[in-house]
Amino acid sequence: QVQLVESGGGLVQPGGSLRLSCTVSGSSLRINRMGWYRQTPGKERELVAVISGVGTTYFADSVKGRFGISDDNAMKTVYLQMNALRPEDTALYYCYGDIFRPVDITSRIYWGQGTQVTVSS
Repeated sequence: QVQLVESGGGLVQPGGSLRLSCTVSGSSLRINRMGWYRQTPGKERELVAVISGVGTTYFADSVKGRFGISDDNAMKTVYLQMNALRPEDTALYYCYGDIFRPVDITSRIYWGQGTQVTVSS
């Protein structure tokens, strides 16, 4: 069983920082990439950042220069460091993982439950 659990969301003032964490549970996995989406009511889901198994990264233009993504323990934990936060960063942030399970030779996307980030004074 594969589960992704996020933490670290909350309320922060504009200009502040937050770090989100996403931890993957499950054994004998090959994690190809991990990333974060965010969604606000009435808007399309936005891909925020991705990190691959070889360390390459992608960031949406809206967060470049402000957000960072990193991993630990062979990508079983991924962090989204969010700096210089703006009110428009307010959203529900979802972690996802592109994960291969050798036990049943399946590869699919797994999702976390989401963590709310609110940027407001």
